[in-house]
Amino acid sequence: MDPIRRVEQLIGPVLAEMGYDLVRARMSGTARVTLQIMAERRDRKGMTVEDCADISHAVSALLDVEDPIHGAYTLEVSSPGIDRPLTRLEDFERFIGFEARIELKHAQTGQRRFRGRIASAANGAVRMTTKDGEVAFPFEDVQNAKLVLTDELLAAAAAEAAGATE
Repeated sequence: MDPIRRVEQLIGPVLAEMGYDLVRARMSGTARVTLQIMAERRDRKGMTVEDCADISHAVSALLDVEDPIHGAYTLEVSSPGIDRPLTRLEDFERFIGFEARIELKHAQTGQRRFRGRIASAANGAVRMTTKDGEVAFPFEDVQNAKLVLTDELLAAAAAEAAGATE
């Protein structure tokens, strides 16, 4: 099994029990391998340094026991940030109306990269409105997707943060 998939299977339930969702696990580097764990709070409050430290301690202990990654690596825990990656269909649902950049695994209408507003996300499919019209594709065909940092996104993040502190 792919080591990243194994890491996701191992830590997903632990993070959920702690009140977090796994956004993404990714490995990078060759000489100095880094395992990046990106997580967010289920209550949608902002991530703190303490949240990242708690996740790091729990994940480190679990990965030390299960050993899904061969060799040495550095563990890095972070929040997804405002212009976050969209890794789950529910991420697309949550950010309907916001602008995103999406790269597909397979070309559609002659292209693999799209930028536009997320129009819908349901039944395993995503629809976007781009400057050239509407495009729809299966979620499973998404290779990379990320929100675009716009004034509208910043305002929504500020409003969400204000609501979370009340």
